[in-house]
Amino acid sequence: MWRDQGVSADSFYEIRPDCTDVPITRFKIKAGKTLSPRKWHAAFTPEGYLDIGKTLRRIYRGGIHPSIRGEVWEFLLGCYDPKSTFEERDRIRQRRRLQYATWKEECCQLFPLVGSGRFITSPVITEDGEPIQDPMILPQTNPEKGLAALPQDNNNNMSSSIDSANNLENMTDKKVIQWMLTLHQIGLDVVRTDRTLVFYEKQENLSKLWDILAVYAWIDKEVGYAQGMSDLCSPMIILLDNEADAFWCFERLMRRLRGNFRCTGRSVGVEAQLSNLASITQVIDPKLHKHIEHIGGGDYVFAFRMLMVLFRREFSFCDSLYLWEMMWSLEYDPYLFLMYEESQSASGKAEGFKGKAKSIQQCGKYERENLKNGAKNAEPPLPMSVFLVASVLKDKSTKLLHEARGLDDVVKILNDTTGNLDAKKACTGAMKLHKKYWRKAKKA
Repeated sequence: MWRDQGVSADSFYEIRPDCTDVPITRFKIKAGKTLSPRKWHAAFTPEGYLDIGKTLRRIYRGGIHPSIRGEVWEFLLGCYDPKSTFEERDRIRQRRRLQYATWKEECCQLFPLVGSGRFITSPVITEDGEPIQDPMILPQTNPEKGLAALPQDNNNNMSSSIDSANNLENMTDKKVIQWMLTLHQIGLDVVRTDRTLVFYEKQENLSKLWDILAVYAWIDKEVGYAQGMSDLCSPMIILLDNEADAFWCFERLMRRLRGNFRCTGRSVGVEAQLSNLASITQVIDPKLHKHIEHIGGGDYVFAFRMLMVLFRREFSFCDSLYLWEMMWSLEYDPYLFLMYEESQSASGKAEGFKGKAKSIQQCGKYERENLKNGAKNAEPPLPMSVFLVASVLKDKSTKLLHEARGLDDVVKILNDTTGNLDAKKACTGAMKLHKKYWRKAKKA
């Protein structure tokens, strides 16, 4: 009998003793359902090829055991091709770690606190590129502990970093100025992210999160940094010990979600998804859609946060991870790795992975449904997250119809679900709505 049977996964993510109102996870580690370390390792051939299809089915039934979550996520997010060998993945991993180190060094040259184990929470530069003296540099999770709590050699390094930060030159490069203007905002968000977890009582973990977000903002200049990214990146830091590996896992997730953070003066990044949500609700629950329109919520902006950070605020920490991996297992597309590699290759071909055909058996259930419905031949399939929100609205339909008399009521009803949603139920509901929507859309 597996000793972890029925164990709450919360025990793997320690909560600070002073945080007494944190929602408890519904995710239980269950033998025969949860993907265990033994089943995971048994899914590989001696060369390293992974039977991804069988793994996806196991994840959807019971999630992933927390002890192997990070390495499984690397496959779910397309960091590695299941048809690659152990040796091929090792080469890719080392290459990516070197690339991350190069980018991090570039950032360090521009702003010396990157990689120093410290971070800032106040501006270091004006919009005109003029340096601001004495920014708020956090040496500890709790600044009141002061510098004396640090080892002597760290004190020296920090003094050097602070001196360098205070001796910045006037900047003229607009891209550098824009990047440096985001650094303090990243710091402010870092100290607010998952602050109930003991994990973030350690300075080094806060610094890792700040460094990764700073480097990402530097390499993705079109999107840069926006609030919400820290919520998406935080689990990667917790699940993967190596900072570079955590960065690449986050980078792969952002390839899916960066459109959410691409905003202009006239539109928000999730606008298209909100429009799709309205269309889906109109098809599957026209009465609810009509009521939402009547009270002024026809643009569905009240669902903005759910889509922006993938339900991190609506589920407990552990349940949000469970939800993500269930969703990714359902959406899994074996072409993800090839597409990512091709986008980075000058020749447009992924070296070492040419000519690999896509098998429908290797896709997630949601992706298989999209293929059967011909979505790939028409337009990009709707992300499952939209159907997840539709599922939540459908579940709250009666309450919304009877109690919502304005947008404030809608927001309040949805906020009341925070920490109390069931990830498995939400995914099951989303899949049902997905089928219902396609069935009705075809008849229309």
